[in-house]
Amino acid sequence: MSQILVVDDEVGIRELLSEILSDEGYDVRLAQNAAEARHWRGRSRPDLVLLDIWMPDTDGITLLKEWGSKGQLTMPVVMMSGHGTIETAVEATRIGAYAFLEKPIALQKLLATVGKALAQPGPSPAGVPAYSLAVLGGAPVIVDLKTRLERARDLRAPVLLMAEPGSGEDLCARFLHRQNTPWAAPDDEGFLQDAAAGALAQAAEGTLFLRGVDRLGRDSQRSLLSRLSFLDQCNTRLIATAHPSLAQRVAEGDFDARLYSALATVTLRVPPLREHPDDVPGMAGALLERMVEAKEIPPRTFTTAALNTLRMQPWPGNLAQLQSVVKSAALLAAGADIGHADVGGALETLEKAVPVGVLGGLSLDVALRDARDAFERAYFEYHIAREGGNMSRVADRVGLERTHLYRKLKQLGVVLPRRAEP
Repeated sequence: MSQILVVDDEVGIRELLSEILSDEGYDVRLAQNAAEARHWRGRSRPDLVLLDIWMPDTDGITLLKEWGSKGQLTMPVVMMSGHGTIETAVEATRIGAYAFLEKPIALQKLLATVGKALAQPGPSPAGVPAYSLAVLGGAPVIVDLKTRLERARDLRAPVLLMAEPGSGEDLCARFLHRQNTPWAAPDDEGFLQDAAAGALAQAAEGTLFLRGVDRLGRDSQRSLLSRLSFLDQCNTRLIATAHPSLAQRVAEGDFDARLYSALATVTLRVPPLREHPDDVPGMAGALLERMVEAKEIPPRTFTTAALNTLRMQPWPGNLAQLQSVVKSAALLAAGADIGHADVGGALETLEKAVPVGVLGGLSLDVALRDARDAFERAYFEYHIAREGGNMSRVADRVGLERTHLYRKLKQLGVVLPRRAEP
């Protein structure tokens, strides 16, 4: 039996909706304001919420935003209002509402909307980020990023996200994606071979998300450049990610300048976690809360000492690595409180599973191509440090010709120490 939470400050409407929905076989819970809605949502995890917009304590739009920012939109929400406008309906849908019903609500319209909403798949199908931009924190560099994303949201031009793997670039791409439109995110370069039947066609009228375009080979670069007109004809928005070293590679002739120019119409830099460490405690708390909401772990909270430990880590794997440590620490904790020792144990387990001298303690919870780049970056940094910056010995050690080695290091964004031999 599906459970429906009805939130409305008018007792008559609450009772009417309860009677109708109960007669249809639904388990109905009632709330007269946002405070009661929060209580019931946290206690019973309803399958659907009917939420009035105009309430005396906290309006429905604000409550919807709150749930979205905390990763609590794990159920469809249908907004209701007797004074609704098109702008309000659009805003509610943009935030994450499933539908908008205008009062007085026709019986058939109500039942049809409820039935369709409950028949929808969960809000976080495989491969779709379960978090909102709020999880990235509120440091000045993140506030600036969010402001720029807002400005770019309604544009149709391609967007290039310059980011180290795992920095939150997938969340940024999802934020830019228009809801209720197709989304395609191919994992390899094969999609460029057949535009009519592949991911390019699947993304028509929606978004094509390409991770790591800086890793495309020359042939694939030319093919993508030739496909841009096809994307434009299909009203498809292209969002791509690349390592921050891409501009340098273009300047040195290692990446097609024409393709870069086309992709970089709107370029946004996603800061790595080490540039806003004070956000880490809040990010860890948001990640933990979302895991609890998804029932991946039992209810847990971090102690202050545990959060301080997390804040002091370098996080070379960025948000993806933080997420792995949070989940591991929560599962290892003996009780409801996650302490300093639990975090330390999770970090130690990660280091043992992924030895620092080999993979740099990087997270494996990333796409294969991102994991490969992260490994290669850590691999070369390890050997450069081991050989004291002597690039001749590094080249011999890794089995690469020096010209190829330097090209590879620039592609990966590895900064050579000043003592490294030219």
